Amino acid sequence: MTYGIDTDFLVAIEITDHPFHKQADTLLQTLLAEHHDFALAPQTLAEFIHIVTDTRRMPEPLTMTDAITRAELWWQSKEVIRVFPDGHGVTDFFAWLRQHQLGRKRLLDTLLAATFCSAKVNKIITNNARDYKVLEAFEIIGYK
Repeated sequence: MTYGIDTDFLVAIEITDHPFHKQADTLLQTLLAEHHDFALAPQTLAEFIHIVTDTRRMPEPLTMTDAITRAELWWQSKEVIRVFPDGHGVTDFFAWLRQHQLGRKRLLDTLLAATFCSAKVNKIITNNARDYKVLEAFEIIGYK
């Protein structure tokens, strides 16, 4: 089974003092032991680097070098399937924005969802279930 990775999960895994680090790590270790794969999109890595280097969001932000290194390790992982926005996904992105009347704060999550959908990934690991439930296309895997 392939699980799509939302940025919040990646942050929780990589930031050891994150409030949900232990829960996220437990889920990760369980899924790895069961030999599952993880879908990862480039936009998730960009958002990850943006968040973990932000002094307003992180009490102890990572340096750009450290953030890039951690993102690259995920991108190179043998358990990761790289997924990319394609024409069908972008069409779904626009359709979902219109259909669900989503605003500007929902752009990145909706594009990520469309990317996963286009790649036939129907499970997303996230603690932001409301960002994806409205689309009615995914099973949400939380870790709180």
